[in-house]
Amino acid sequence: MPTFDIVSEIDKHELTNAVDQANKEVTTRYDFKGTDSSYALKDTTVTLLTESDFQLTQMFDILVQKANRRGIDIKCMEAGDPDIQLKTAKQAIEMKEGLDAPLAKKIIKAIKDSKLKVQAASQGDSIRVTGKKRDDLQDTMQLLRAMEDLDLPLQFNNFRD
Repeated sequence: MPTFDIVSEIDKHELTNAVDQANKEVTTRYDFKGTDSSYALKDTTVTLLTESDFQLTQMFDILVQKANRRGIDIKCMEAGDPDIQLKTAKQAIEMKEGLDAPLAKKIIKAIKDSKLKVQAASQGDSIRVTGKKRDDLQDTMQLLRAMEDLDLPLQFNNFRD
């Protein structure tokens, strides 16, 4: 029986490249001259360090631009509250991965409500979709791509015929 998995993952190598490119741009831009502005990546958290709130928003825009060019969907970025003090401004941006339980239930409910002849089952951070025909699975993929109210980007992998 044909199957595929619905996941939400980030390519960590591309994220590293995007952060490196953003660091390079911050060091060459005129409006950041003389500041000690930088990006730091630890696991899936990007930390922005600079001197003012305005520069923090500029750095966030640079990161979004670089990540978008590297193929990272910006829906997975969750910006934390900025920590602004006298001479430093810091903000953590969490890159969300995996399907949490409420989102998985929402996706499974949408698949079941569509009356397609497929079964969907949650498996931790992914959802396994099984059907008798390959066309039914492709229709399911199109249905999920058309859903606008999802908070995370979805990828379809492990397609078996």
